[in-house]
Amino acid sequence: MPLQPPRRLVDVEIDGRAVRVPEGATILDACRAAGQDVPTLCHGDTLTPKNACRVCVVEVEGARTLAPACSRKAEPGMSVSTGSERARHSRKVVLELLASSADLSTTPRAAEWIEEYGARPDRFGEQAATVEQPAKVDNDLYVRDYAKCILCYKCVDACGDQWQNTFAIAVAGRGFDATISTEFDAPLTDSACVFCGNCVEVCPTGALSFKTEFDMRAEGTWDESRQTRTTTICSYCGVGCNLTLHVQDNKIVKVTSPHDNPVTHGNLCVKGRFGYGYV
Repeated sequence: MPLQPPRRLVDVEIDGRAVRVPEGATILDACRAAGQDVPTLCHGDTLTPKNACRVCVVEVEGARTLAPACSRKAEPGMSVSTGSERARHSRKVVLELLASSADLSTTPRAAEWIEEYGARPDRFGEQAATVEQPAKVDNDLYVRDYAKCILCYKCVDACGDQWQNTFAIAVAGRGFDATISTEFDAPLTDSACVFCGNCVEVCPTGALSFKTEFDMRAEGTWDESRQTRTTTICSYCGVGCNLTLHVQDNKIVKVTSPHDNPVTHGNLCVKGRFGYGYV
């Protein structure tokens, strides 16, 4: 990594604990430095925060409204409460709204947070509107199961100007009917998609998943506790992209890439992410 110019340090207070973080760091960075676990969904460590899900809100002393920890910059002398009654109640309601409208069964830690904050998604009743719809299976590489989509926009950003610059997907529709779509809702195979899978990499809920994972979950054979992860170098070209191979029962079931790798930052091309059939 190239040397970066030094940054001034900022002193903030997180739940009564003094923390010092580099200038430009977010409240979420400060919370993590203080050892405080703040839930996040739409936050991505390789993407610009979109402030979409609002489960990371915290209370800043003197502020009129709750602040999204993932994007609000830490300021000198700032005093932050991560577990105030107001912040906890807001997270509870957000989790109830998300879980009542979308399937969070494959969202890491969602069930834990729902229990922690006492959220009751079922309190809206059986007639509550949902985004339930059949999964879109139009290729052999990855599946779009938008019944699990919370419109965090991470896939759109990864496909757009923040990484891939393919612009194959965008938000279509309005209000509750908004959804992620290709142009004219065409199948992926007829769209501008280059099947890099970088959208799959950043999806926080499993709305986008490897076809292998989707099929194994349907069969009931997907078991992350039996999977090993091995990081290696992609053998297709000389760029040096890092691959993390997820292996179950001696078979590669999916491929990711380390987000802290200076070459890829979690991104790959279609060969690196899906071209493992020859192994």
